[in-house]
Amino acid sequence: MKQLMKEFMGFLREYKVVGMAIAFVMGFAATALIKSLVDNVVMPLITPFIPGGAWKAATFALGPIVIGWGSFLGELLNFVIIALVVFLIAKKIMKEEKVAKK
Repeated sequence: MKQLMKEFMGFLREYKVVGMAIAFVMGFAATALIKSLVDNVVMPLITPFIPGGAWKAATFALGPIVIGWGSFLGELLNFVIIALVVFLIAKKIMKEEKVAKK
């Protein structure tokens, strides 16, 4: 049992499982924060330019087919902002790693 615990602790250290878990939780919290930013700050600024005004309910009809583009636009903005933040963080970390190697 003692050997199994030693191997398990080695696994946690080698694959940085705790750091990955922390990053996952932080990513989840950041996603909620960015979704709130888009829903409550960005989209109300865009709403006057959307026909009908209600961005979540904005649709486009092609005969019997109704496409809900307003909600999609909000999710697209969420994705773009999250991707930009991840890119900036990764760029900063990669730059620090290059400096540390020299």
